[in-house]
Amino acid sequence: MIELKSGTCRNLKDPIWALGLMSGTSADGIDAALIQTDGVTVTAFGPTHYASYPAGVKEQILKAYGRPPETDSYELSSRITELHADAIKDLLDKTDIKPTLIGFHGQTIYHRPPYETHQIGDGDLLASLTGIDVIDQFRINDVAHGGQGAPLVPLFHQALCINLPKPLAVLNVGGVANVTWMGTDEDDLLAFDVGPGNALIDDWVRHHRGLACDQNGAIAAIGKIHNNRINRWLCHPYFAKKPPKSLDRNMFHSCLQDIAGLPFEDGVATLTAFTAAAVEKSLRHLPERPKQWIIAGGGAHNQTLMKMIGVRLGAPILSASELKWDNDALEAQAFGFLAVRSIRGLPLTVPGTTGAPHPLTGGRQSFSITR
Repeated sequence: MIELKSGTCRNLKDPIWALGLMSGTSADGIDAALIQTDGVTVTAFGPTHYASYPAGVKEQILKAYGRPPETDSYELSSRITELHADAIKDLLDKTDIKPTLIGFHGQTIYHRPPYETHQIGDGDLLASLTGIDVIDQFRINDVAHGGQGAPLVPLFHQALCINLPKPLAVLNVGGVANVTWMGTDEDDLLAFDVGPGNALIDDWVRHHRGLACDQNGAIAAIGKIHNNRINRWLCHPYFAKKPPKSLDRNMFHSCLQDIAGLPFEDGVATLTAFTAAAVEKSLRHLPERPKQWIIAGGGAHNQTLMKMIGVRLGAPILSASELKWDNDALEAQAFGFLAVRSIRGLPLTVPGTTGAPHPLTGGRQSFSITR
């Protein structure tokens, strides 16, 4: 179990400015965002910043996926930390806001719950480089107690949706897609990874055309969907498994071999439709059908995927940006929010989000040298 160090401001009630960081399994780069919160409600959002990973670093991350950290991962961990420090500097250079705390998610390279989860990145180094206290390793305490360690954003989603009509679902489509379902009572909260998000699509277009992604879903829109493949993939036992459940980025990587002989555009269309079909499959696990879906993450920019999801769900869908949320910075904001919860001893996970045995705190604090 990870214990909070002494000397934190966990008993203070006033909102503070925190800086959240996120680098998802798409490995595109770093999102940084300022958020003012008391760890329960959000009182203000500040500026955001995005920094792409250098091509060489992205390739190193992609090669590191699917295995626990090895000797070569430690040099990569330091490099990733330095790049996060650069992103923080660039963000703070354009604002007068001085954050009290940094929420540093790190870069997930291996996730095999309920046994292991590994996010590389050095909280002590980041605190030293920035002069700001850092909370990192958000997932480990949950996994140590038998939880899935993911998804971690549901309590933030709940805070954002407090005044919206329920039941409601927030679908985050990053490398992996996850859903947060909220009922009418505060304790009506369920979350889990529904299936692949953008990862398979990104890997396919990068391998065949050297592209980072299918911009706006333009390639998928002209390809043919091969439903026989999708139906076969949907027989994977993960989809029938009841929550709590979470995915490693590469769990469905064999799908790429299964479509190896398809035309390039058909592959993109089929993988995109698979993501939408996985979302539809999640309906069987929800206590009640949502009245509305809010779509966040990189997938919300893919209009072809958005249309496919809308057809599959048969329910109104909104992109996060339509609610004036910062779609691209949402997860970074979430880790600023969770960092404040961590230092105040508030739970980061609950049974309905990760299968934790009871509400669990988490995170590890690194003190800056300026303290």
